[in-house]
Order: sequence, then structure tokens, then C-alpha cells
Amino acid sequence: MSEVARIGSQLKRASEGGAWHGPALLELLADVSAEQAASRPLPGAHSIWEIVFHVAAWQNSAARALAGEPMPTDLPEEEDWPPVFDASEEAWRAAVANVGEANRRLRGALRGLSDDDLERIVGGREYSVYFLLHGVVQHGLYHAGQIALLKKASTRT
Repeated sequence: MSEVARIGSQLKRASEGGAWHGPALLELLADVSAEQAASRPLPGAHSIWEIVFHVAAWQNSAARALAGEPMPTDLPEEEDWPPVFDASEEAWRAAVANVGEANRRLRGALRGLSDDDLERIVGGREYSVYFLLHGVVQHGLYHAGQIALLKKASTRT
């Protein structure tokens, strides 16, 4: 198996399931209601919904970087942490579908890469595609852990 395929597998497991550590992002989100996703059980913390938007934004940014766009140092606030304007169940399900699609889009962008491409420096950054992709996996898992805690906290409020 190529290294690109291994990284794609890690991206898929972190998002969809089969991860060594426990529930993947979409597994955690499967039974979260819109009310739970929008709640703020921890003062000053982002909501589950905001974290879902944030994870999707960075996965989309990484996919664009693989297509040749420079990787931004920071995303504009309205893209990085978009506010929740519609807290309906339908909007929540669309947000969950969107983060799943962002992961699939990124994995699709990997299909055009060779293992040699992993050493290429990402436009606008001083690190490799390899480092970027592992960072995206780590970022998603970091936020999945936050979501797991917020989910527990929101059932106790």
C-alpha cells in the first residue's frame, strides 16, 4: 500500500469510523440533535455545531491547497468559526453532511498524488504535503475529542 493510500485511510477512519482510539467524528455526531449541537454547556467554549463548521473549513482549505492554492496561515473568522444562523434540525443535518463531504473531498484530492508529492512544500507554507495531511487528521481527532466532551456535558445540563 502506498503512503498516500495509508494517509487516505487515516482520514477516512478519523471521520467515518474504524479508528483505533474510539468513535470517529461522524460516529460521534450521529445521535447529536440540533439543540445539543447548538448548546453551550461550557461557558466560553465553542458549540459542537461551530466545531463541525471549523473542521469542515480546514479540510476544505487543505483540499484547495492540494489543488495548488496557497494554504492560508489563518482563515477569515467568518470561514474559520462561522456562526450558526439557523439552528433547525434540517440545518444541523446539512452541517453534518457537509463535514463528511469535506473529508471525502480531501480524500478525493489525494487520489491525484504520488508518494513523491508528499515531499512537496505546500504553497504559502514552509511544510510538506505529508505534514499538512497528518495535521488535518490530528486536527479532526482533536476536535472530535472536544465534541465527545461537549456531548456528555450537554446531556447533563
